[in-house]
Amino acid sequence: MQKTEFIDKISQELNLKVHQVAATATLLADGGTVPFIARYRKEQTGELDEVAITSIRDRLQQLADVQSRRESILKSLDERNLLTDELKGKLAGAETLAKLEDIYLPFRPKRRTKATIAKEKGLEPLAQYLFENQDANDTAEQATAYIDAEKEVANADEALEGARHIMAEWISDNADAREALRNLFWKQGVLSSEVMFGKETEGAKYRDYFEWKEPIAKAPSHRVLAIRRGEKEGFLFHRILPEAETAIGILEKQFVNGRGSAAGEVKKAVEDSYKRLLSHSMEAETRLRAKKEADTAAIQVFSDNVRELLLASPLGQKRMMAVDPGFRTGCKTVLLDAQGKLLFNHVLFCTGSAAQIDRAKIEAKALVEKYKVEAIAIGNGTASRETENFFRSLGLPASIAIVVVNESGASIYSASEVARDEFPNEDITVRGAVSIGRRLMDPLAELVKIDPKSIGVGQYQHDVDQYALKKQLDDTVISCVNNVGVEVNTASKQLLAYVAGLNESIAGNIVAHRSENGPFKTREEFNQVNRLGPKAYEQCAGFLRIRSAENPLDQSGVHPERYPLVERMAADAGCSVAELIQSNVARNKIKLENYVSEEVGLPTLRDIMDELAKPGRDPRAQFEAFQFAEGIEKPSDLTLGMKLPGIVTNVAAFGAFVDVGVHQDGLVHVSQLADKFVDDPNKIVKVGDKVEVTVTEIDLERNRISLSMKSRPEIGGKRERSGRPGGPGKRDNNRNGGGRPRREDFGSNWFDAALNKK
Repeated sequence: MQKTEFIDKISQELNLKVHQVAATATLLADGGTVPFIARYRKEQTGELDEVAITSIRDRLQQLADVQSRRESILKSLDERNLLTDELKGKLAGAETLAKLEDIYLPFRPKRRTKATIAKEKGLEPLAQYLFENQDANDTAEQATAYIDAEKEVANADEALEGARHIMAEWISDNADAREALRNLFWKQGVLSSEVMFGKETEGAKYRDYFEWKEPIAKAPSHRVLAIRRGEKEGFLFHRILPEAETAIGILEKQFVNGRGSAAGEVKKAVEDSYKRLLSHSMEAETRLRAKKEADTAAIQVFSDNVRELLLASPLGQKRMMAVDPGFRTGCKTVLLDAQGKLLFNHVLFCTGSAAQIDRAKIEAKALVEKYKVEAIAIGNGTASRETENFFRSLGLPASIAIVVVNESGASIYSASEVARDEFPNEDITVRGAVSIGRRLMDPLAELVKIDPKSIGVGQYQHDVDQYALKKQLDDTVISCVNNVGVEVNTASKQLLAYVAGLNESIAGNIVAHRSENGPFKTREEFNQVNRLGPKAYEQCAGFLRIRSAENPLDQSGVHPERYPLVERMAADAGCSVAELIQSNVARNKIKLENYVSEEVGLPTLRDIMDELAKPGRDPRAQFEAFQFAEGIEKPSDLTLGMKLPGIVTNVAAFGAFVDVGVHQDGLVHVSQLADKFVDDPNKIVKVGDKVEVTVTEIDLERNRISLSMKSRPEIGGKRERSGRPGGPGKRDNNRNGGGRPRREDFGSNWFDAALNKK
């Protein structure tokens, strides 16, 4: 299959025009990135969005992989003088890897099997006779001719058995038979799981699956992954099989075509082929397909959740006090300037003895006043509600926002090489608190420093294909970063690395150039960065902003290649570019049709006008503070029927997890998300959404909370099955454990002296 055939095929599969796919393929081949093509090459692609461009990119790669395997098979067959015109035609027509492998299977070098042993005994002619003369009734006579003591064929029965082994392998290697069974296994296969003997108690969290059966085609991704995890941990075993009689019937219809005793031997070979060879092979393929489809669904859920987290509303540049709460070890507290620079750190004992709390109040107020704090960020781990109550009791000005921040992954960041490079002289507790504060300022800029898998919004993320997961999460982060844009003079190396056209190395060079030469003043200066060549500049320039640039276009999303066009617009309007940006009247004079050319069409022109109206606009929603219900701090404070405000922390296929401020997320099962039927929780809620829920069940023993978003939920009723053993609902509240040392007590004298130095 040639590239032009790829284009036609993808066009049909994705329901896109041929020229759209062809143009996108060309741009990708020329080094174009998905964000750049979607934003700055709309005319060429017919305004395809990132999703369509990514689908084209991935499908091109899949087809290229099939083509590469096809060429490898053709080469192998040719080298062994097995390639015929008929075989070459079949391989050319195979559109999937599975079909290619089916065609190649009879010619693949095999290990020594029962069939090869029978062939060594000279029984292949007998198998051929039986297969081709199924109305014959002389099987015993035919078999007698192959009795040979030297070849260890003692009698006619052994000769027939060997012939059946050969026929069974022929049947197993038949591409049409495999395709028919492949479809049967998927459409009629039943996923069944049972508990491993003696593991009933130890594997209790998987008890929903101790005796489980359902059609594999309808099994949701989380259930497939849960059962596979239970099997991996040694508590379950599972099978995926259709009715054996149905499968054997399909094979008999294809291969048994006579009524003689020879047909009886073929029929036995069919049954043997299915039970000994095909059932295992097809089950393995079906398990892999089920795993792949479950992975795809789970990765999409994770990707969607990560996108919502990354694009969460930023509080913005505020002078910040950030607190990583704790009971015994106190609350690690850091002070940050409006750019997120660490100014000071201390431990406040907000939840200790009365004397400690009184002292902490004095210290906290002094810090707020000394550093002119505008917002307080509190991590949502252990002691978060108690710490939040402490700060709300201080009587601070209402203008100071007190916000509980999701700290998932903060401990991962604090122990990472990135954090060590950034704060080489601070311990990990300080780094974690800084991350919490910066996360409130700008979630995107801070979360890109953490492996997305550590953010804690996935569904069985450790069980899915890690390469596929990383690929899609990277795409998601890249999309978010470029959608928002990056301030080049303050961005971290980690954030810059996700900008279109850049990588970790070039991002490091940008930071180094910035350190050595001072802030960038124009986008043109990007060309002076080591290894940032013309192609990288083309791809990245429109996504990098220079907030204080002399040229106002350098602060916007207008690409430098369109600066001359904007300058012409300004001249035609009788004003400067700056005046064109500032004046609606001036912009209203612009008639876009006058600027359409072969390279620039109305889509790009409309984007330019949008940027001129709001240069460098942040697409994220405006920040809104959230507060949990007062007096509700632990699961035992909950009562049935209680209505509470909450924040969605995770969305999975079976429902959504909601933080109501009790250190344990509650589950809103998919059936409880709305008064109407919900097939996809993502259609109702997103990570970060602020919702009102009703407590419908409390299980303190298993530390589970069931919630509902229905207008009239059933209270205390039987909870619907979620199939979520081992799921992601339980938050890791051991934020201060896991090797994160805290300084037990810095002492009052140390605090006073350090504060006075600042």
